[in-house]
Amino acid sequence: MSDEDRACSSPARMATTDASPPATGVFELRVYRRGVLEHEFAEPNLVVDAAKDAHAKLIGGNGSGKPVNRIGFGANGTPPAPGDTTLTGATLKPVGQVSYPSAGKVSFSWTLAANEAVGKRIAEFGLICSDGSLYARKTRAPIEKTDDMTLSGSWTITF
Repeated sequence: MSDEDRACSSPARMATTDASPPATGVFELRVYRRGVLEHEFAEPNLVVDAAKDAHAKLIGGNGSGKPVNRIGFGANGTPPAPGDTTLTGATLKPVGQVSYPSAGKVSFSWTLAANEAVGKRIAEFGLICSDGSLYARKTRAPIEKTDDMTLSGSWTITF
């Protein structure tokens, strides 16, 4: 066997990986006061460990309770960690439209109206599966929600 043949058949050369990159997300937020855009940003978010279970069950045909169908607004400003499972003092709302902007992406639009969560200190956001499990989490400087303020945005997950 030639050196070239040995090199091509060596385990190190033939090794493949079945690890795919983790799901990632981008959280977009727009803050309106009295209908005027006051602040907007788009930043990465953390897709938490529980999302792996949701993916496995969905592709295995046992995805009952795993579709993302709500967004949560909570009070905990502690930076996200992979093991996060809940939001603190969450106000939950159904997501708006679900779209698929390109292959391997899903986007969830959302709105928190002026008359919702008034008086709440919002420091965290989360995507929530229909069984109540946390899928993704994002924190930011707190927003003191008032009755003249509307929040809207989208959350795009990429696989």
